[in-house]
Amino acid sequence: MPSFSSIRRFAPAALALVLTATAAEAASAQIGGLGRTLGRAASRLNVDAVLRGDDPITTSLPHARWAVDSLDNFTPRESKRSMLQLQRTPNGGFVLQPGYYEMHTQSYCLKAGTHGPGGGDGYLYAPTQGPAEDAVTTILRNSVNHPEIQQSQVQTLLWAIIARAKFEDLSAEHKATAARLLTPRQLTALNRTALDLVPGPALEAAMSRVPPLVRQVFQAEAQLRQMLTTPGTSFQQLEAAAVLAGMAPMGEGSRVVPSGRWSLHPDGYYVRYIPQGYSHTVTQLWVPQGSPAVGKEYDPATHIAVPGNTARQRLVQSGRAHQES
Repeated sequence: MPSFSSIRRFAPAALALVLTATAAEAASAQIGGLGRTLGRAASRLNVDAVLRGDDPITTSLPHARWAVDSLDNFTPRESKRSMLQLQRTPNGGFVLQPGYYEMHTQSYCLKAGTHGPGGGDGYLYAPTQGPAEDAVTTILRNSVNHPEIQQSQVQTLLWAIIARAKFEDLSAEHKATAARLLTPRQLTALNRTALDLVPGPALEAAMSRVPPLVRQVFQAEAQLRQMLTTPGTSFQQLEAAAVLAGMAPMGEGSRVVPSGRWSLHPDGYYVRYIPQGYSHTVTQLWVPQGSPAVGKEYDPATHIAVPGNTARQRLVQSGRAHQES
């Protein structure tokens, strides 16, 4: 069995061979047989490359470098005000002023195959990063100006991105939503980086070579890819595949983070996240008098609430207020 380093080293050569075989297939049945053989090899290489390569969104616990442990159990003296009293920006963000603010926000799962918030685990600020950063941020910003688009429709698009689904194969409803929230250039880029449905044997072979949590996430993404292109799939079915039920174990690389821990944003304001579920986060901001953050923008679409327990979901924030059902 080839090592992961050899897979990466020979992937371009394998791709060239596959393309050559494909071009010659029409002229020779023998070459066609070779093409099928190389196609199976390329499928294995493709799966391994995805498992070892960057996720569409790469933000993780090591990126959450701004926690302020010394402020645990701290509550600002200022009276708490609604964040919605602040001036809004074209991005759907807020122009910061001194004070203590709170907003019940719509938040979104960005890590399928993991557990939702709970168990007293805290969340920390980290910036949105990864190859799909532009598309994810654009969806969240534009969703503020499209209140008619339901939160479940926005979440479905975000799951399609992290699962590397082909947007051109989504339902007409989902494609229409994507066209309102993304540019044609972004949609083309997402289709180019989509992962075709992986044959069962290739997926099972790849799964045997990765740690349990990686296997769990990749299996959930594969299930989402299939469900997103299957007519009649409900949001509840997608949610059941993406959000695990039951008690969450402590994931590899976790650290103890109490609920309500503050993070000091590089712009100079403090932020903390208290999830009420993956789709609803209480976000609090504290802007001290004289802070360099005064007059700057708080753009929720650039914030990911990262759990101290890596077995739980990272939650990207939005500038849309949570609506009680």
